[in-house]
Amino acid sequence: MTNGIAIVIAALVAGVFVLDAAVLHLDLPLLLGRQFAELVEWVSFWR
Repeated sequence: MTNGIAIVIAALVAGVFVLDAAVLHLDLPLLLGRQFAELVEWVSFWR
């Protein structure tokens, strides 16, 4: 992955979070945090 591609992907992710905060009000950071916590719990089960 080149630096240009990484910058574009980071800008897209940041844009989605800004769009969510300004317009959509879906609480994406909270949703992703909860899903990540569930994933960590699931992975620790298989350890």
